Amino acid sequence: MTITVLKVGGSLASYPEKLRALCLKLYEVSKRHALILVPGGGEFADVARNIDKRFNLSAEASHRMAILGMDQFGLLLGDLIPGSFVVKTLREAENTSALGKLPVFLPSRLMLSEDPLENSWDVTSDTIATYIAHRLQAKKLLLVTDVDGIYTCDPNEQDSEAKLIEKLSAKELLLIGKRTSVDAFLPKLLLKWKLDCYVVNGLFAERVEAVLDGQHTVSTLIF
Repeated sequence: MTITVLKVGGSLASYPEKLRALCLKLYEVSKRHALILVPGGGEFADVARNIDKRFNLSAEASHRMAILGMDQFGLLLGDLIPGSFVVKTLREAENTSALGKLPVFLPSRLMLSEDPLENSWDVTSDTIATYIAHRLQAKKLLLVTDVDGIYTCDPNEQDSEAKLIEKLSAKELLLIGKRTSVDAFLPKLLLKWKLDCYVVNGLFAERVEAVLDGQHTVSTLIF
């Protein structure tokens, strides 16, 4: 069965009941799909951002602190998802998934030992999840966040005429040249590794299920 890597954005922790509903849905769909979950950083990574602003840390220190924040959110997800298993290595993740179980991958051991990515705030859990998907030879990556996908402009701006982009290439995303609802480094790796990536709103758990089932739903496909 083909592995799908699914990153659960830390922003979803601001919506406790919605996150719980998503976790239950992921447990259900993991019985039909081979999933490996990668946690976002959310509030835990924001602590590192704030400390970095206060102390002007090195890029290496702040990057590593943010990755440890992903581990913390991963422990939260492991506690919320019934029958899930927290794992720390790629082999553990693959073996757990092969047994029909749902692994939550804590990335710090891999990322801190290999240090394969640029140490900067342009590299967030989006890019880290992409790297992990590449290492696992996944064919599909889902970035589950608290927005519907990628927009033509910021939908939060007053009098915004933002429209959801249902499909765009990694090259088109790269040309936007700034952070959208995904980090700025992501399209470089998608171009390099030819990985289909979906951005989908986890506040609507049924949309995540639809993407996994290959059905059309509200989301953005980056190809």
